[in-house]
Order: sequence, then C-alpha cells, then structure tokens
Amino acid sequence: MAPNKTILIVDDHTLFRKGLKAIIGTNNGFEITGEAGNATDGLLLADKIRPDLMIIDISLPDKDGIILLREVRKNFPEIKVMVLSMHSKSDYILEAFRSGALSYIVKDSATENLLSGLHAISKNEHYIDNTIAKDIIFGLQDSNYKQKNKGTSYERLTAREQQIFRLLVEGISVKEISKKLFISPKTVENHRGNILKKLNLHTTIELIHYAIDVGLIERTTSQY
Repeated sequence: MAPNKTILIVDDHTLFRKGLKAIIGTNNGFEITGEAGNATDGLLLADKIRPDLMIIDISLPDKDGIILLREVRKNFPEIKVMVLSMHSKSDYILEAFRSGALSYIVKDSATENLLSGLHAISKNEHYIDNTIAKDIIFGLQDSNYKQKNKGTSYERLTAREQQIFRLLVEGISVKEISKKLFISPKTVENHRGNILKKLNLHTTIELIHYAIDVGLIERTTSQY
C-alpha cells in the first residue's frame, strides 16, 4: 500500500483548519503533518517537514499567500500547492496559477471539492473549483478582458507592491499596513509612492478606481 500523502495547511483561521482536518480525515490517502497560521511559520514548516502537498490561503496576517506560494515553489519545487481562498475573482485565480499553484478552490465549496483537488495535485494534475471554472473560461475567451489585462501596469508591480496595493484599496491605513506587514510606515509610504508612479496615478481614490477597472475589486455603493 502506498504511503499517505503528507499535507501542510497554512490558514490563519483555527476553526477553518479544524474543518479541513475533519474533511481530510475521512480519506485514507492523506495525512496532515503540519499547520500554520501565517506565511512565515508556513515557510519554516515547509522546510522542516517537507510535505508532499500544501494548502495555502491568500489572506494571511503577515504576508500575501501568493507571495508565500511563489517562495514555496522557488525553494521547494517538489511540493504541490493548492490555494484555498474566499476570493473568487478571476484575477486572484489566474495569478495563483501563474505563480505555480496546481489547484484553486473557493472556501465555500471546500466540502465538495477539497478531496478531488488533493487527489488531482498529488498526481501533478491541475484542478479548479467547478463553481468558478465557467467564469475563468469565459474571462479568458472574452477579447475585451484579455485586451484590458494584457500588459497592464499592475503586472509590473513587485509582489510586495501588489500586496500593499491590495491593502490600500481595501481601505487599510498606512499605519495598519505597517503593523500587518511588520515594516515601518515610511516604508509603506515609499511603496505607495512607487505604486502611484508606476500606475501613473496620484491619489488612493484613483487607486480604487484603477482596481475596479482591472477587476481586482468590485464597485460598491460606498466607493467613489
């Protein structure tokens, strides 16, 4: 009998991790050998236990999960990675696959799709949540979508700048971002200035409009 595939879970919600363990525990082919609540601990554990598979959330308290994904793929290319996130917008999904994920599943459908995704990536196959697959296909087929995103200035931002960009458009203050990312407010301001310069923008309001235009966030009644 083949040994169980080992799994490392990186998600900052303890109850959600508990739920994943309950689902995975129903299948004899997998074994959870580690869990972490932030990206820093996740990367350290990946190095220590070298799991076969990793499940990574995008929204982590210390670092964007996409950045963690890239670091894992760079340092431990043998580890197969699934992204499990609340985000269902095509930009997040495509960025995850571009960064080396083999699977992307939305948290709301984890009960139905988690084990199928794990079986797929354990065989080095791609797997995408069936609740979002159609949206991705339609998005890729839409010529307007491809034209809008081809060569976008956003792609020229560094991983750190993209992380700060997303926090800024979510309405998080410079001070809060500095605490969240463990960097000084001055460093956040420097990154903000570089982001505005690269995108040819001048204010945070313009950043929000830009994020809406390229599909990174949805327009709400509270936005300008």
